[in-house]
Formats: sequence, structure tokens, C-alpha cells
Amino acid sequence: MSSAPLETTGADPAAGTDPQLPGRATPPAAAGSGMAMSGFWRNLGLIIALVVLISVGLWTAGDRFGSVNNVLTILRLAAVIGVVSIGMTFVITGGGIDLSVGALVALASVWATTLATQALAEDFHWSVIVFTAVAVGAMCGLINGVVIAYGRVVAFIATLASLAAGRGLAELISNRRTQINRVDEFTAAFDRNILGIPMLVWIFGVVTVIGWVVLNRTTFGRRTFAVGGNPEAARLAGINVKLHTMWLYVLQGVCCGIAAVMMIARTTTGSSTHGTLYELDSIAAVVIGGTLLTGGRGTIVGTVFGVLIFTTMTNIFTLNNRDISEQAITKGVVIILAVLLQQYLARRELKK
Repeated sequence: MSSAPLETTGADPAAGTDPQLPGRATPPAAAGSGMAMSGFWRNLGLIIALVVLISVGLWTAGDRFGSVNNVLTILRLAAVIGVVSIGMTFVITGGGIDLSVGALVALASVWATTLATQALAEDFHWSVIVFTAVAVGAMCGLINGVVIAYGRVVAFIATLASLAAGRGLAELISNRRTQINRVDEFTAAFDRNILGIPMLVWIFGVVTVIGWVVLNRTTFGRRTFAVGGNPEAARLAGINVKLHTMWLYVLQGVCCGIAAVMMIARTTTGSSTHGTLYELDSIAAVVIGGTLLTGGRGTIVGTVFGVLIFTTMTNIFTLNNRDISEQAITKGVVIILAVLLQQYLARRELKK
């Protein structure tokens, strides 16, 4: 089965029809061609936006912006939120939303840097810290998935509750104190460059490639498009919608766990304040990248560009000593414009 029609239209995987236009078949060749052209122009627009931002950065900050060290700083910052955004792409493509990602990153980072966890890491292997963070993220994602899929709680409410509970639990475990990672082997494993590129950026690259392959070249990805585009049609086609929805949130939790490991490596700390506003930044990057908030269409490549655009924008504001409130206002305006553009493009596709 080709994933192209599903990504473009959210088509019924069994009947090959567009649920928004009952009775009208979507020819695979035409749908694939339309998807390719739509994706090309969308990504071209993101590239142009990124080039414009880079030009603004060079114009306003000069060599401070264009230096190799600053470019690597942008990439390091983009790497952590980028991994979270890859997971968010799957969740939103599948018709969901997750407001708890920042809290999950904080909770996983705190749990992985407790004295007990660090003692185990020193006695056995530094990978204990990695396993703990990913396991905590996956378990929290599983709880979210079960509550949403089988408890039939609206995703917005369920993950909002997880946001509050996760952040609160992180504060209790850490006693609202920053926990220092003292496992030198862990720090050495992540605080190095390969071919001049930081390890954190390599991790983001690997997660991105795996995410792209899973979303576009596997049955899991095709089912994600189907569930997000038309859950009832997906159910009639034999897809276990509840189970698949649950696994989407587990996947998001795993990404949060990986991001927590990267955060610990970057800051050498675990803290209940880590991941603040990550829910806003990740959703913004996904939406800017071209993934539909209503589900049924998603793009990993677009998400990566979205992350780079927002990280570069933040870097430019920082270098020019602009107020953080101005950054927030600009992000809000960009998000609104992106959603309006999505709605306009969706109406155009519906009329065709």
C-alpha cells in the first residue's frame, strides 16, 4: 500500500477514497503527484524563510551570528527540542496532541540523576542513566496513551493533567533542587564531537532519519496517517485505532526520554525546570513544518525546518539583546500565520 494518498488526503486505506469527498476515488498516481508538488512548495517556503532569517541574523549580528561556534550553538539547542518535535509529529499526524512533553523531559531528567540512579550507573555502566530516562518517558507516554485511547479522555485534558502531575512529581523527587550529574563516563560519552559536529546533533540526526523511515516507509506510519485522517475508516479497514493511538503516545514518551538524556548531557543537571514551554515550541515547529493540526498529514522534514526556524529566530533575538516578551509575541504571530496558511491550503485542496 502506498503511503502517498494517505499523507495527502487522509484516505480510507480500505476503499481508497477521500473521506472528505464521499464517493470520489483518489487515483494513486494523481494523489502521489499532488503530494509531491505540495511537499515541494511547502519545503521550499520553509527553506526561503530560513534563508531570510539567516540574512537577518548576519545583518543585525554580523560575525557573532555567522561564527562556527554560534552555528554549533544553534544546532545544539535545536537538537533537544527537535527530538521532542519528531515525536510530536507522530502524535499530531495521528490526530492527537500532547501538552505534557516539557514536564516529561523534566521528570525523566530528574529521575535519571537521582543519587540512587547515579550510584547504579557508577557501579555498572553509565547507560543506566540513559535507560532510566527513556523508561520513565515511555512509561509516562503509556499512561497518557491508555487514558486517551481506552479511558476516552480528550487528549488535550489528559496531557494537560500529565503536565501538572509530571512537573509536580519532578519537584517532589528533586525537592525543587537542581541535581548535578557526577558520572564522568556519561558526560564524556556525550560531550564530544564527531567530524566536528556535536554528539547531540548526531543523535538528533539519527532520530530524524528513523522517524522519517517509520512515518513514510512502514505499516506503522501508514496506519498513523489513516488514524489521523479518518479514525472510523481506519477502524473499518481493520486497524486497531485504540492500540495504535496508545503506541503513538508511548513513542512520544520515548522521544521525551531521549531529549532528557540530551538535556542532562548538555547541562550536566537534572531539574524540574527543564523543558519549560517545550509543548509550545514543539507544537509550533510541527505546525510551521506543515503537519496538519487536525491530523492525517505529517512531515518529518518540515518539522526539522520548523525547529531550525524557531531556534534561529531565538538566537537572533538573544544576540541582539531583545526582550524575551518580544520573542514570545513573534512566535505567537508566526504560529497564527502558519495555521491560517494551513487552512487556506486545505480549502484549496478540498475544492480540487
